[in-house]
Amino acid sequence: MTPNEKLTALFGQLGITPQAIEHPPVHTVEEALEHWERLEGTHTKNLMLKGAKGDLWLVTVPTDRRLDLKALARHVGAKRFSFASAETLDAALGVKQGAVSPLALVNDAEGKVRLVLDAAMMRAGRVTFHPLVNTATLSLTVEEVTAFLGALGRTAELVDFDAIADNEAA
Repeated sequence: MTPNEKLTALFGQLGITPQAIEHPPVHTVEEALEHWERLEGTHTKNLMLKGAKGDLWLVTVPTDRRLDLKALARHVGAKRFSFASAETLDAALGVKQGAVSPLALVNDAEGKVRLVLDAAMMRAGRVTFHPLVNTATLSLTVEEVTAFLGALGRTAELVDFDAIADNEAA
């Protein structure tokens, strides 16, 4: 079963029918924005980060969220973060740069990637993610995202990025 088939099958088991759009390949948020206008939800950006000890983190936040990676590393107990290479991304989640999202955790059978989600984003009604490719985007309810993670036996660390920024400023 291919990763896309696995994702589709899991959605079927969970009764998830996401809103979906197809679009030309996009590699950046800026490229995707014109296509996302017709899709409901908080649009996201996803960063695959590597800790000093080789641990992996997938951080998903709204597209307009600025991140202080040093503050985030301290908050989650990592010494420091660097961006994971394309090779690491492919090996860990089976996706290419530009297609990473929490949905790629379907390929992380060993549970090596820790997921960090913006807490405010997860209080919104819907969020959007790429479904393992950068030629489509899905809109899911927050409840569907939670059910998806639960079916994988995964949890996310919900982070209040405003509080982190406020703590750093203090």
